[in-house]
Amino acid sequence: MQKEVFALKRVFLIVLDSFGIGQMPDSEKFGDVGINTLRACAATGKLNIPNMIAAGLGNIDGVDCLPRTESGAYARLTEKSMGKDTTIGHWEIAGIVSDDPLPTYPDGFPEEILAPFRAETGCGVLANAPWSGTEVIEKYGAEHMRTGDLIVYTSADSVFQIAAHEDIVPPETLYEYCRIARKLLQGKHGVGRVIARPFVGQPGSFKRTANRHDFSLEPPKTTLLDAVKAAGMASIGVGKIHDIFAGQGLTEYVYNKSNADGMTHALHYAKQDFTGLCFVNLVDFDMQFGHRRDAVGYANALNEFDAWLPGFLAEMGEDDLVMITADHGCDPAYTATTDHTREYVPLLVLGKQVKNVNLGTRASFADIAATTAQLLGVELDTPGESFAGEIL
Repeated sequence: MQKEVFALKRVFLIVLDSFGIGQMPDSEKFGDVGINTLRACAATGKLNIPNMIAAGLGNIDGVDCLPRTESGAYARLTEKSMGKDTTIGHWEIAGIVSDDPLPTYPDGFPEEILAPFRAETGCGVLANAPWSGTEVIEKYGAEHMRTGDLIVYTSADSVFQIAAHEDIVPPETLYEYCRIARKLLQGKHGVGRVIARPFVGQPGSFKRTANRHDFSLEPPKTTLLDAVKAAGMASIGVGKIHDIFAGQGLTEYVYNKSNADGMTHALHYAKQDFTGLCFVNLVDFDMQFGHRRDAVGYANALNEFDAWLPGFLAEMGEDDLVMITADHGCDPAYTATTDHTREYVPLLVLGKQVKNVNLGTRASFADIAATTAQLLGVELDTPGESFAGEIL
């Protein structure tokens, strides 16, 4: 049966990075038990998000910590991919289901990676283990400054991180070392991101700078971004989107310095006249509050987003649509680890043509890609199932 054609003008996808809403059936296999990012924020007593509640957040399957309303178009999304990281989550939102997790290195990187890395960079390697980014530079920063050896470390995520003092290794040189690592880290060692982590200061007072740069694995298949760009439409990335997709499928992009900065960028694009997609990532939820297990900070960040939302929606035209979702969880009250948590994520759909509907529990984040492609009238091969006909 031929799909109905909608051809809306603009779709805004806004990812509240790590805003999970509860444990999935397979969460224990990922080491996560009793997790719920939303509930942790609600339990602080600080959460004040009337606009998302009005959009149906409290109505979503399994959500029992917020008031219910009679309005909203909403769903609970299941992560079908075998992971709980930023890259795999965003790739699934954009239409790619990853059957295998990206590689992680809880015991550090093997010599088959490090030997060619040392040979091509001409630098030694320090650390080579999972570390906190601030702790690893305090531990090895002085030795790095003395020897010029690079601080190489990882985390629970699929990342190869290189820290270097800007006076010892200028950022552009560090970026070149990251490009070497990115070239080496393919196939079975294809980590999601190689990350440059420059820092400054003296022993005892080192500080990471804003010159971080991510070098991402290229998506293995055509994404929603590619499809929108190929159709001659605008495909705009805000925040980490450019890095997550290795720049593929974008016609324009801008980085964020903070959630507030990202919301300013999103509002800027809402006021522009374009046809296509604007894909926004707000990372502070994850980076500043989830990983740091700061539930009050997380709740306040949600409050700030919620207060910003009405002004953003006021810029939406008759043929515009907004989807608010997340890429994984990072429960700020979960003390077993400081890692991401394997959770369902919410979906809120807003727009002048959107009707009130419970879209239930969906089988994949990729349903967003299938729906967005249909709404914009572009072709995309994805395992996701469109719900366009249910919301308009």
